[in-house]
Amino acid sequence: MPAQVRVVAGPGELEDCFAVRREVFVGEQNIPEAEELDAYDVHAVHLLATGPSGPVGTVRFLHGEPARRKYAHAGVADDLTAVLGRLAVGRAARGTGLGATLVRAVEEEARRLGLTRVYLEAQTHALGFYERLGYAAYGPEFDEGSGIPHRAMSKAL
Repeated sequence: MPAQVRVVAGPGELEDCFAVRREVFVGEQNIPEAEELDAYDVHAVHLLATGPSGPVGTVRFLHGEPARRKYAHAGVADDLTAVLGRLAVGRAARGTGLGATLVRAVEEEARRLGLTRVYLEAQTHALGFYERLGYAAYGPEFDEGSGIPHRAMSKAL
């Protein structure tokens, strides 16, 4: 049975998102939890993927003032841009297409909210994944603080 993706509706589902992010970013990539779970979580639209065994993936996006504040360095200065971040797929669900499903779900929800572009900062090993979904990389490689190289990417909706 494929995973079901939905916009998070309450604190319990948000905790499920955090559990997947802890598994992937804190456990596997050694990002400190204090950096991974940030003050922007309260402003974000979170999506959660669940399978028969529970939570298997998550992603969030910011828009409006929170996006402008967090991503001022990137020139995300309009109210029509969704800033995708914290895409995490648990080890058991990798290779199933769930990551692409989560990105498409962000795009769908962003369109529903009247947004016209998605911006993200991709880990460089994931550039090909996002390019296959229609995102274009631009600008130089950078370290956004985790020690993992990133590139800016965007896509018009």
